[in-house]
Amino acid sequence: MTTSDRPDQPGEDPSGTGTNSPDSGTSGSRRARPPAPARSEAAHLPLRAGAMLLLAIAVVFIGLGWHSAATGDSDPEAGLEAAQSRQPTSSSPATTTSSGAETSASSSTSTSVDPDRPRVCIFNAGTVGGLGQTYRKLVDDAGWTTATPSNLQSASITENTIFYTATQQEYADQLAEELGGDISVDPRPAAFSQCQGGLVLIVVTR
Repeated sequence: MTTSDRPDQPGEDPSGTGTNSPDSGTSGSRRARPPAPARSEAAHLPLRAGAMLLLAIAVVFIGLGWHSAATGDSDPEAGLEAAQSRQPTSSSPATTTSSGAETSASSSTSTSVDPDRPRVCIFNAGTVGGLGQTYRKLVDDAGWTTATPSNLQSASITENTIFYTATQQEYADQLAEELGGDISVDPRPAAFSQCQGGLVLIVVTR
């Protein structure tokens, strides 16, 4: 009997490859699974990168917060310096207000003058030139209305005198008090016809 006429032996593979051969396809596919953990590590890389990014952002925000706090601490000092530098300026309106108050007070004094006061006629009966103008300035400064001074020839009047009518005595006394000095206040003589309706101030000496 020849080799080709022998029946197949149990366990023999006609194709020449046995089921228990170490080179079989089944055994090879089972040994290729171990590299799977490498893919798992690669999947964690994006998570690590995200964590690093969040850490970097946190550091940036902490730095900004510290800088803001440091800048905020310096602001009150700057505000104080600015306030101190503005103090002289803020005092100016107070000075202006004070000046305005003084002006108002002066205006009130001027407007409080009795509008019914008679005008004052000044006569120079002395020998001193310009004496009438001197007294006119004094009377004007006291707030009275005056007429242009004139000269008067009178031997009977030897001192400074104010003549008044029956309704002018109060004004005559007031004028004498404001001018000061020795001034006689007398009723107006009927023969004195000048300066009708006004007070008569006759000056002889300074």
